[in-house]
Amino acid sequence: MKRKHFFVLMFIVGFYMALSNIGAQTLLTADQFFLKLADRYASVTDYQADVQITAGRQPMTGKLIFKSPTLLRIDFSQPADQVIVFDGKTLLVYLPQYRAVLRQDASDQGISLGAATLASKEGLSLLRRNYTIGWERSPNEEPLDPGSTEQVYRLMLSRKSVSEGYKNIRLSVSGDTMLIRRLEGWTVSNDKITFDFQNVLLNQGIRDDRFVYDAPASANVYNNFLFQ
Repeated sequence: MKRKHFFVLMFIVGFYMALSNIGAQTLLTADQFFLKLADRYASVTDYQADVQITAGRQPMTGKLIFKSPTLLRIDFSQPADQVIVFDGKTLLVYLPQYRAVLRQDASDQGISLGAATLASKEGLSLLRRNYTIGWERSPNEEPLDPGSTEQVYRLMLSRKSVSEGYKNIRLSVSGDTMLIRRLEGWTVSNDKITFDFQNVLLNQGIRDDRFVYDAPASANVYNNFLFQ
């Protein structure tokens, strides 16, 4: 075989091997990727993160701590001093501008903290059971926002039952950390709520007493506010 023909043949072989590798990478289905994500969170017993919540025009920012399976606390810097705490039994929301504490017992009421607790092994299990999972566009990484250098994988979830609070959920997963970077949910009325998670620290040994909150004595308490 002539040297020229040999190099042409090697080029063709190399080209098709490259195509084969590309094909192997894209064979990862959305369900398989979601299982990898669930495996990542299965090892997470607790985490803390900076969180930004956007619903409408007014963003909210704060420090979030979470402990499996359901303990949650967010101390907000915007609105300043606002607090949300769930200790597994009672949901408390402190609104300093109104000097009010909204208190809701979770027993027998099916309380859900919505998107805030979906970034956990328990939340992901619920999503897999109640939503159809697919790639938003492709199984390839893309910018988190237009012009951003931060790359994420995007999954789009569609509810299987009308009983779910969010009809669609979009997950943006960091390829570097395999953690949820952004979670967006659309309600039945097409309102959108966005959770951005940054500076996530895993398995910090967060104690249960971090989820005990003593509201100011001057605050008025409104019980079972969700059902009044």
